[in-house]
Amino acid sequence: MDPSTERVLIDEIPSPAGNHNAGDLRFGRDGHLYVTVGDGGCDYADLGSCAGANDAARDTHVLIGKVLRVTRDGGIPADNPHRGSDSARCSTRGRTTPGRHCQETFASGLRNPFRFAFDPDAAGTRFFVNDVGQNLWEEINLGRSGADYGWNLREGRCANGSTSDCGSPPAGLTNPIHVYGRDTGCRSITGGAFIPDGVWPSEFDDDYLFADYVCGTIFSLRPAAGGGWTRTPFVTGLGASSAVHMAFGPYGGTQALYYTTYAGGGEVRRIAHTRNRPPVAAVSASPRSGAPPLDVEFDAGGSRDPEGGRLTYLWSFGDGVTRQTTSAQTSYTYGIAGSFTAALRVRDPRGAVSDAVTVQIEAGNTPPSPAITSPSRSDRFRVGRTVTLRGTATDAEDGRLAGDRLSWTVTLHHAGHTHPFVPATAGDVVTFTAPAPEDLAATKNSFLRLRLTATDSAGSSTAIVRDLLPRRVDVTLATQPPGLRLAVNGTAVTGPARLVSWAGYRLNVGAPAQTDAAGRGMAFSRWSDGGPATHAITTPAAAATYTAVFVRVGTGLRAEYFDSRDFTASALTRIDPTVGFDWGTGSPAWGIGADTFSVRWTGRVRPRYSETYRFTTTSDDGVRLWVNGRLIVGDYSDHARRERSGTITLRAGLRYDLRLDYYENGGRAVAGLAWSSPSQSRQTIPAHRLSPPP
Repeated sequence: MDPSTERVLIDEIPSPAGNHNAGDLRFGRDGHLYVTVGDGGCDYADLGSCAGANDAARDTHVLIGKVLRVTRDGGIPADNPHRGSDSARCSTRGRTTPGRHCQETFASGLRNPFRFAFDPDAAGTRFFVNDVGQNLWEEINLGRSGADYGWNLREGRCANGSTSDCGSPPAGLTNPIHVYGRDTGCRSITGGAFIPDGVWPSEFDDDYLFADYVCGTIFSLRPAAGGGWTRTPFVTGLGASSAVHMAFGPYGGTQALYYTTYAGGGEVRRIAHTRNRPPVAAVSASPRSGAPPLDVEFDAGGSRDPEGGRLTYLWSFGDGVTRQTTSAQTSYTYGIAGSFTAALRVRDPRGAVSDAVTVQIEAGNTPPSPAITSPSRSDRFRVGRTVTLRGTATDAEDGRLAGDRLSWTVTLHHAGHTHPFVPATAGDVVTFTAPAPEDLAATKNSFLRLRLTATDSAGSSTAIVRDLLPRRVDVTLATQPPGLRLAVNGTAVTGPARLVSWAGYRLNVGAPAQTDAAGRGMAFSRWSDGGPATHAITTPAAAATYTAVFVRVGTGLRAEYFDSRDFTASALTRIDPTVGFDWGTGSPAWGIGADTFSVRWTGRVRPRYSETYRFTTTSDDGVRLWVNGRLIVGDYSDHARRERSGTITLRAGLRYDLRLDYYENGGRAVAGLAWSSPSQSRQTIPAHRLSPPP
């Protein structure tokens, strides 16, 4: 292969969170290249919207959460679904203008379409897409031009996050052909392959095989007599983090199923159809190193025959000596120094022989002794921070090993399965950036496993591991009054809700308008950290509480805060129950500068009495007040704290439009609004006499 002939067909596809970033690519029978791409983990347009809150797959103008289809040279096939005037190429930037369609898109609405497979017996290009779910459902979709599989509106055949709101999809969306719930213990669909007709007995014709990464099972999906599909286990006991990719390939004049697994440091395994399945060998040895003569005990007790037959053990000790035994245990003495690869095969009563398994024996050479010096066992990582790995190794023959004799890998462990994170990297000092959890649910059951391998000059290796845990932080999301709904990273919670987060992890919180238990409308007023109704919180290093304050609808004024003195650069909109603020020299809200800001309060005021009211403003700096369209106070200039007032006659019970404009231009910041009348002593206008605009 000549690297200089490389041609980039599609580039710059967003990958905001570094996962769900790509799936699979294959050529179809139509000669076109098909590519599956996930949703990026978090929204490219809002990094705080992750997991179920990530709606990037809904965006037609971005190449994420999609099946892509291009010609062999990167062109657009004539029958791709989006070729009209509302479409454009997205091959160089991964996107086009919002509102348009990417011409490369073949289908959309996918979360993590990890693998897909073509049916080799179909007359045309027929394929299934295995889409990894969020929290509840794994799904298989039939590839179809223009289909929208619904993520993040749907997961499986249900509304996002539901196990009961299921059934026929809304108009324009397509349900999967098959789903299974995570309550089965299987939680991550991975590889898939159709069984080619004729390579195995006819009962396997039309079957689709797919794997689950977590429960280590390959399933068979077979068309049911009355329509739909029947799922049955095909192979079990593969172990976690297994069966990542599957494909049929040549074997013994027919074809076998090959699959990849992370087991054993990464292996390709084969499943063939036979009346007598081959046995499986397993071996251990002790000791594996020492001065010669070295007496080694070998144990093959873990070997097995699927049919339960008695095994014969075929030993090769790596120095030219072989032995056959009927016992699973044997011993051997290595009389000279050297590095020897001992191998074992086992044979069943019908003559089938297993693949070989090996174990390394070091006679006259002591394996090195590595040590991880950083991070310590008590260290905890923070999201986005640099983690520095430091290690050393000594060897009886070589002394202290150089850095290039050390190799690190980092694996992310999550809920019983693993994700490769840092590939094998040489050096006594290695750095990487600490990851975020996959989602909010993963904060409780994820960690990093560091593996340091030292190899001496004779090729003998020793590996050690250390688990590096995140700095877990309790975050409480509260509401005032209690018992109202909040959203965090796409999950609905009721305040107060105590969550487990990681230091540095972004929590995208929201405080939606709603009704309380008594059916009264509740509107967002403010967060305790000063943020707007929806904003991102970076989890601090210590436990913290964030409170969303709500007010009853119909109480208070709509307040729009601007990060400028001329009512431009809108930064925050909320409900202020009253206007009575003394911000001193500080900022009025999160994201707004302490000086040169402005606020506009709008709504209605309802007097209790039919008489003349005096409205009084207190301000530092400028303020203007209109009631019922009339300018009552016009004190719009820079000044120290002072009061101005004006009068207007009002009728009891009627609602009058009110608008109050205020700006701050340095120094202290004060804004207040009070009223009085012959029957009403002066007071800050109370919330129950104010209401937001209709």
